[in-house]
Amino acid sequence: MADFLLVHGSCHGAWCWRDLIPELTTFGHSARAIDMPSHGSDPTPIQDVTLESCRDSILKASTPQSIIVAHSWGGYPVSAAAEADPDAMRGVIYLSAYVPQSGLSMIEMRKRAPRQLIGDAVEKSSDGLSYTVVPDRVHDLFYHDCPHEVVAYAFGRLCPQAIAPQATPLDTGKNFASVPKGYIRTTDDRTVPTEYQAEMAGCADAGMRLTIDSSHSPFFSHPEHLAGLMHQISERM
Repeated sequence: MADFLLVHGSCHGAWCWRDLIPELTTFGHSARAIDMPSHGSDPTPIQDVTLESCRDSILKASTPQSIIVAHSWGGYPVSAAAEADPDAMRGVIYLSAYVPQSGLSMIEMRKRAPRQLIGDAVEKSSDGLSYTVVPDRVHDLFYHDCPHEVVAYAFGRLCPQAIAPQATPLDTGKNFASVPKGYIRTTDDRTVPTEYQAEMAGCADAGMRLTIDSSHSPFFSHPEHLAGLMHQISERM
């Protein structure tokens, strides 16, 4: 059985895995989630958040038996962790996540997408250090197929996202390449274009590239199905 370490994306926290964790345990897996710096219960000031500090929070929590699940922006710090210490994990599963092109930042990669879905859905803070999602765009961007209770639960927990780590280029090499990888593509995603996900999924072996018909947040809309896909990938790692 696997030890799943769950890493959130932009503006989210460990709380977003609430419904998935019990589904993973039904397969006999252990599962736990972390808050990266300045998210959830982590008190780090926005101005102190870096790609390196996000990476280090993951390495601190990971073990050689951990399969790290990276959602969305979480693909960057998880990939940085894989490059820094590939022996600290069993493998990585990208969930609608950015897989770095070496030398590019996440912001640069987002701009290279075939379609720009986010547009004016985010607004930058007055000091230029972070951004938030425009409230009336949250449902459409992240949760359009999620139960109303889930949307209310998530809406009150979204937080500002530091820009600096997402503007930091990441170089990857043989360490990153050596880590087993899976990819779960969300086919009704309104945040990361599904065709761009298909391109990034090329990092994974063919048998570990799966799809789920969901929004950007299948951990809320289809947690049981998502857990089954993760279990399937874990059996190949």
